[in-house]
Amino acid sequence: MDAGHVRKELIAILGQIQVMSGLACPVLTGATVPITDLDKFNSKIWPVATGMLAATLGMEIPNNVNIFSTRGACRTALSIDQTVAEVCRIAASATPVAAE
Repeated sequence: MDAGHVRKELIAILGQIQVMSGLACPVLTGATVPITDLDKFNSKIWPVATGMLAATLGMEIPNNVNIFSTRGACRTALSIDQTVAEVCRIAASATPVAAE
């Protein structure tokens, strides 16, 4: 999966969510941390963004994966570039689906 394409799509989706929510959207870059830098980007919104991104990219992102923060007891919010890397990792480890 091409990281540049993932980044472009993720930035577009995050901007779209902010606009649809009637919220301000700062300039989004690879260093932007959605959980801290976007108003009201919380546990109710990140699954929506994840689903939109998965659909746009034509891939599956497991429902129990938060691509916007690290796992474990000490969670860390991820930047857009870190999220892109996580999405590319998920795509690379996915089992191909055989055509029926």
